[in-house]
Parts: sequence; C-alpha cells; structure tokens
Amino acid sequence: MSPINIAIVGVGKIVRDQHLPALAKNADYRLIAAASRHGTVDGIDNFKSIEAMIDAVPAVEAVSLCMPPQYRYEAARTALAAGKHVFLEKPPGATLSEVADLEALAEEKGVSLFASWHSRYAPAVEAAKTFLASAAIRNVRIIWKEDVRHWHPNQEWIWAAGGLGVFDPGINALSIMTHILPRPVFITSATLEFPENRDAPIAATIAFSDAEKLDVAAEFDWRQTGKQSWDIVAETDAGGMVLSEGGAKLAIDGKIVHEEPEQEYPMLYRRFAEIIKAGRSDVDLAPLRHVADAFMLGRRKFVEAFHD
Repeated sequence: MSPINIAIVGVGKIVRDQHLPALAKNADYRLIAAASRHGTVDGIDNFKSIEAMIDAVPAVEAVSLCMPPQYRYEAARTALAAGKHVFLEKPPGATLSEVADLEALAEEKGVSLFASWHSRYAPAVEAAKTFLASAAIRNVRIIWKEDVRHWHPNQEWIWAAGGLGVFDPGINALSIMTHILPRPVFITSATLEFPENRDAPIAATIAFSDAEKLDVAAEFDWRQTGKQSWDIVAETDAGGMVLSEGGAKLAIDGKIVHEEPEQEYPMLYRRFAEIIKAGRSDVDLAPLRHVADAFMLGRRKFVEAFHD
C-alpha cells in the first residue's frame, strides 16, 4: 500500500514530543498538513482550522486529533463526515455519549476511528497482563502521583469543566488497569478533591471491586513534587507484582523481569495503520467510563486554591 496521507490537528507539546517523531519514523504515513490555532509544523501546509485544511487538501486520508478533549468532537465529526480516518488522542472525548456518536458515524462512513490509550503500549504492560492472568489476585493498588506544574504549566483547559483535572494522567493508569486485570471491575466509592478556585479535581481516591469482591484501590494526585509515581502493585498467590514507571518496568517479588525502551506512540501509530488497512475501528471506552463513574459517584471535597 502507498503511505497514508495524514494530517495533525492541534499542534502543541504532545505533538512535538511524541506524534511528530513517531510519524517521521513510520513508513506507513506521509504527513502532509496540519491545522492549529497557534502552532505550525515546518515543511508542510498549515491551516488555522480543520475545515480549511480539509477543503484545501483533499488528499488527506487520515487525521490525528490532539486538541483538548472539550474541543475534539466537532473536529472529529468534520473529519469523519468528509470520509477521513480519525485518531483520537486520549481521552477520546469529553463525554461517553459524544464518542459513541463518533463511532456510529465512522461505521456509517466506512472509515476507521481509533481511541488511543498510549499507556497500554508501555513496554511491560503485556507482560503484566500475562502474569495476572495466571495468578490469583488478592489486591491491587494504583499510585499515580505527579507534579501538574511540571507537566501542564499554565494550561488552563485542564482545570475547566471537561478538562478532567487529575484524571488527565489518572486515565492512563485506568487504561492499563482495564487492560491487565483478567476481570472487569467497577467503582464502589470515590473522593474527588477540588481546589476551591477550579472546576476539575487535583486529587482523587477511588475504590473498585467486582462480583468476586476483588480489592482494588487507586490514588491520583497532582501535587507530587520530586520523584513522580506511576505504579500498579498487585499481591497474588504467585508473588508481589510491581508495574512501575508508567508501565515501563515489571518486577515480581522485587526482581525485574521485563524492561524495554519506551515506544508508546510508535506503537499507537502502528495500530492505527493496522485498523485502517483492516477496515475497522478500535474504540474501547472502559477507561473513560471509570472516570465518568468517579464523577457520578464520587464525594466532592474542596481544598485550598491552586495557582500556577
């Protein structure tokens, strides 16, 4: 097959750090255009809106949507309606219902829709899934704590309604959890901590269970300084498992059993090309459903104001 003519929409930090390098190394794609209100990509045609880009560059076959989730639905509908394949950065949308609508439109138009979860492609995630499938799990602890000032400096959209707040990184943990646990779990209780001057939480504690009373707990916090924590710890009859560094390392009873260089975004684009060639979509909403459940079931606790 000829390379897929792809365009980027929303040129920000994640695009420069991850998407552009991944596309540059993948022969399945040819990057031919970009649309963004503020950013541009050197060497290709740049536009201020996706509508202008699609009108001017009909050769675009696929678009990668990297703007904040509150603004992604309209752009995705525009692309799908024009017969373009669509890659959705995580989270795939601001609500479950709008993503379901996009999935239906993609099927109607005969194009592929990809809800990407980059943390599922961390090097040790599949090894963790294999280990847990062969063990009796006693309990699971998820510790996902980082410094918002480092990762999202002066980004107001993450604090607005629909921006998800601490669930922006927390959903990465949920994407791994929903992939590696052998059975689905559901939220039984949650506490969400909202700064008194913000519309999205800065921290959350969540309890999960299932029909067999599995004990799963998660702690998300955006106030961590120093060493960042992205760990999933499980006690099992086959030993203690620690999936650390966001899924990069797997240890069993303190011994590293899996560690490889990070290749999350190259793997995402490989997967996107696969589903385009196969003529199907890949839209798993389990991580976003847990976020929605946390907001619906969670108790709100107001804490001191947050200022960048």
